[in-house]
Amino acid sequence: MNIKVFNIRLNKEFCQADQDRMNEFLDRVEVKLTSTNFVTTGTTDFWSATVFYVPKSAQEADGKKFTEADLSQQELKIFTALRQWRNDLAQKLDWTAFRICHNSHLIAVAKRNPQTMHELERVPGFGKARTEKYGDDILAVLNAL
Repeated sequence: MNIKVFNIRLNKEFCQADQDRMNEFLDRVEVKLTSTNFVTTGTTDFWSATVFYVPKSAQEADGKKFTEADLSQQELKIFTALRQWRNDLAQKLDWTAFRICHNSHLIAVAKRNPQTMHELERVPGFGKARTEKYGDDILAVLNAL
């Protein structure tokens, strides 16, 4: 976890710019915890805000959710193969396909093209449980292309 401290000066000359700087930062991270304190030094009054955070993925940081239209030719090939794997597995298990992975998860895999279980676990929509359950199959599909 990372920590960043912001000082929001109350002086009209600086207040809005300080707030804008903090808000731009907050849009790029996932906030885990905050702490604020009012500070007065006798000459300057300000709010001190401590932010405990983790970086968002590149996709989340841009505020953009990728779609099929955002995929390159190679990424589209990967996505198509992953979607076929998922649909085949869903049919075999008599499940709906989204119960295994949503298209957005498969698109994220196609964009990142992970080569290890650890890299796959860091793809948005994946985590330890999904990676343990489907990781070997997904990496096999990726390595077959």
